[in-house]
Amino acid sequence: MDKIDNLDKKILSILSKNARIPFKDVAADCGVSRAAIHQRVQHLIDGNVIMGSGFDVNPKSLGYSTCTYVGINLERGSMYKDVVERLQHIPEIVECHFTTGPYTMLVKLYARDNEQLMDLLNGQLQDIPGVVATETLISLEQSIKREIPVDTSVITKEKK
Repeated sequence: MDKIDNLDKKILSILSKNARIPFKDVAADCGVSRAAIHQRVQHLIDGNVIMGSGFDVNPKSLGYSTCTYVGINLERGSMYKDVVERLQHIPEIVECHFTTGPYTMLVKLYARDNEQLMDLLNGQLQDIPGVVATETLISLEQSIKREIPVDTSVITKEKK
């Protein structure tokens, strides 16, 4: 992706606050045409600046009452890709990170209840070849969820 300019930053700032805002409103806020917004957004998508779009579904509404983070230690860090391939087949896992610190990997998963959580841990995660230990942290409440802020303080009127 080429350098992101001030117009791109303004578009990103607007969309990160409300991804459902009509492009005509974004265009009006930015002082450009709808076509320019469409082109800019498509360029940002193509350049992997905007990654995905959609709705956040509340897991509790689907019966998943327990949000859990699991630190996973592997026999060898080089086994990461093979373990990720196995984790892909566990639909309750919604995030996976290769990390530094006390764990080789950190996954976020949702379980319907403690019984399902125990099955996910003992019957699935710990049975993956290369997994030597797990540590489970249950989230009691999600207090903050947001996108990284777009610094719009450098936005200036572009000279015509």
